[in-house]
Amino acid sequence: MDATNESSEGAPFILLGLTTSPEQQRPLFGLFLVLYVAGILGNGLIVAAIRASPALHAPMYFLLAHLSFADLCFTSVTVPKMLANLLAHDRSISVAGCLTQMYFFFALGVTDSCLLAAMAYDRYVAIRHPLHYATRMSRAVCKTLVGTAWLVSHVHSLLHILLMARLSFCASHHVPHFFCDHQPLLRLSCSDTRHIQLLIFTEGAAVVVTPFLLILASYGAIAAAVLRLPSASGRLRAVSTCGSHLAVVSLFYGTVIAVYFQPTSRYEAERGRVATVMYTVVTPMLNPVIYSLRNRDVQGALRALFTGRRISAGDS
Repeated sequence: MDATNESSEGAPFILLGLTTSPEQQRPLFGLFLVLYVAGILGNGLIVAAIRASPALHAPMYFLLAHLSFADLCFTSVTVPKMLANLLAHDRSISVAGCLTQMYFFFALGVTDSCLLAAMAYDRYVAIRHPLHYATRMSRAVCKTLVGTAWLVSHVHSLLHILLMARLSFCASHHVPHFFCDHQPLLRLSCSDTRHIQLLIFTEGAAVVVTPFLLILASYGAIAAAVLRLPSASGRLRAVSTCGSHLAVVSLFYGTVIAVYFQPTSRYEAERGRVATVMYTVVTPMLNPVIYSLRNRDVQGALRALFTGRRISAGDS
C-alpha cells in the first residue's frame, strides 16, 4: 500500500447527508426536528407511563416499554447527528465514531426486530390460548424474551463491526448518507467485502427475516381467530388494530430488507436514503401511536402521569 492510501485510511468520513442543496437543508432540518421530538416524546411518555402505573404491568406493556425505550435510543443514534450536519459546514465523523454509531444502530435495530416478534407472539397467545396466557407469558418468560432480544442484537452488531473494522478505505471518504451505514461504506472500501455481504445474507437474515415471518404467522393465526368472534363490532375493532400493526411492521421490515438484502453493486444511494428514513425516523415515531396511544389503559396512565393521580391495578 502506498503512502497516499495509508494516510487516507485514518482520515475521517464525510457524511454528505440527505441533500447537498443549501435551499433544502433548513426545511429538512425543521421537518426532521419535529419528527424526532415527536418520537422522543411519544416513546418517552410510554416508558414513563408504564413504569409509573401498576395497571400497565401486564406482559404486553412490559414488552411495549422495552420497544419504546429501544425506539427512543434507536432514533437518537442517527438523527441528532443528521440534524447537526444539516446546519453545520463540518460534516466529518471519525472512523471510531463511525463504527460506534454503526454498532449501536445495528444493535438497537435488531432489538426492535426481536421485540416486535415477541409482541406479536404475546398477542397470539392472548387470543389463541387465553386460558394458558398467564403461564405461557409469565414474568420469567417475558424477561427471557427481552433478555434474548438484547443479547442477540449486541452479538449480531459486534460481529459485523469487528468485520467492518478490518476494511480498508483508501479511496473517497465521502459517504452518500446521513449516518454510517453498511452499504454506502462497503461501496467505498477497497477491501474484499464478500465475506461481510455473505454474513448479511445469512446471519442477518436470521435476525431480520425470521422475526418478520414469525410476525406474519402470528397475525395470520390471530386473524383466523378474530373472524370467529360473534360480535361484528369486535371483529371490526380487532381487524383495524391488527391492520395498523401490520402496516407499520411491513413498513419497517420492508424498507430494511430492501436496503440490506441486495448486492452492494446494486445499491443506489438516493433510494437507500429514502428507505432508511422510513425505519430510522418514521416507524419509531409511529409505534407509540399504533401500539399504545389508542389504548384506553395507556391513555388513563398518561392522564394520571400528567395530573399526579395514582392509578391502581383495579382502575383499568
